[in-house]
Amino acid sequence: MKNASSHKQPGVRDSFGSSFGVLVALAGSAVGLGNLWRFPYLVGQNGGAAFILIYLVFVCLLGLPILLSEFIIGRRSQASARAAYKTLAPGGSWGFAGILAIVCCTLILSFYSVVGGWGIDYLFKAVRFDFTRESGAPLDTMFSTFSTSTWRPLICHTIFLALTAGIVISGVKNGIEKFSKVMMPVLFLIILGIAIRSLTLPGGGAGVDYLFKPDWSKVTTDTFLAALGQAFFSLSLGSGMVITYGSYVKKDANILSLGAQTALADTVFALIAGCAIMPAVFAFGISPGEGPGLVFITLPHIFGQLPLGGVIAIFFFVALLLAALTSSISVMEVIVAFVIEEFKMKRRTAVIVVTLSIWALGCLCSLSLGAVDGLKLFGKTIFDLFDFVSANVLMLIGGLIVVLFVGWKLGKKDVHDELTNGGKLPIPEWFIDLLLFLLRFVAPAAILIIMIFQLLK
Repeated sequence: MKNASSHKQPGVRDSFGSSFGVLVALAGSAVGLGNLWRFPYLVGQNGGAAFILIYLVFVCLLGLPILLSEFIIGRRSQASARAAYKTLAPGGSWGFAGILAIVCCTLILSFYSVVGGWGIDYLFKAVRFDFTRESGAPLDTMFSTFSTSTWRPLICHTIFLALTAGIVISGVKNGIEKFSKVMMPVLFLIILGIAIRSLTLPGGGAGVDYLFKPDWSKVTTDTFLAALGQAFFSLSLGSGMVITYGSYVKKDANILSLGAQTALADTVFALIAGCAIMPAVFAFGISPGEGPGLVFITLPHIFGQLPLGGVIAIFFFVALLLAALTSSISVMEVIVAFVIEEFKMKRRTAVIVVTLSIWALGCLCSLSLGAVDGLKLFGKTIFDLFDFVSANVLMLIGGLIVVLFVGWKLGKKDVHDELTNGGKLPIPEWFIDLLLFLLRFVAPAAILIIMIFQLLK
């Protein structure tokens, strides 16, 4: 294996300007709709606190080791997701993993930008105080009428992608890092404020009990599948996002500390999001297992009944939009970095090409929910297919390749070198051995078991 410094790509490569910038950007990548939109309804569907405990175990035993592995690949190679494998294992077939990551991110951003567009539309509705003016049937049908229509979702999808591209086009330090430094603290404060308000509602205590008192009688195989899937989705594992961001991390940064802080920030935010939503759900007697519609269908009813609910709705959907943007810029950056390195494009050109491509696929996803809902593949709409394939197939395969590559191809010497910054950081030997054991044996077995169950389902 060549010395790490020899992996530097020719030319001047952008990088993060500070450790705090790295942390908020990585946290932004992890903290997204996976926490604010997906986590609360998965908790609702899978028995509450028992699901959370299983999820935390998966984050510690699998999520963090895989996160560190992607960090190692990214920083050691100083290259995009595709070029990273080719740089660290020249002449082999590992580069195929990079292609899977690009495909995965393309599918994710195609449907994710549609959901981000929903957030924009609902922010407009909140600003107009629609949730406090309307009640009953209009609120019940508001989401289905909007999401299955043709032009309005497409316009919002376009606006969301334009916002994402506007941040990415400015680069890593001047675009992604600057945006994350300002917006991540704002996002955290908004959700924390909503959580405090939600926890003070009469009857909200039942939501707290639901979140933090485990009911093991409701745990099934599906609970474990959902918990591991959420760990992958929330931490952006197996998609090349952490590899790409890791390639912008300077050689003197402590990636073990950054990885642990990223996982902690993601988990804490998910729990706060649960506290923002579940107490209110119970306070107003709504089922916690409403599914993906919890945010867009159920919460508007709650906002309509809350004192100052119209104002709270504005803050909530601002938070939802910020969460979506902090993640979408990391997904787009994976694809943009690939296009820049593989096709030698300038960043501006690469962003435009990627944005137009994702826009076209996103239009298909949006229209598949309404105007062309008859167009289905494997019994799924284009939107659902992209969601399923990216989250349940490609991210799992990508994660499996990552752990096999770092655990077996790179080996202990390279892992030790990256985690200790060439021996400068006092990382104990037992931790390296434990990490490699998890990567070589535990993580591959767990991922394969989950994949088998997914196929059987």
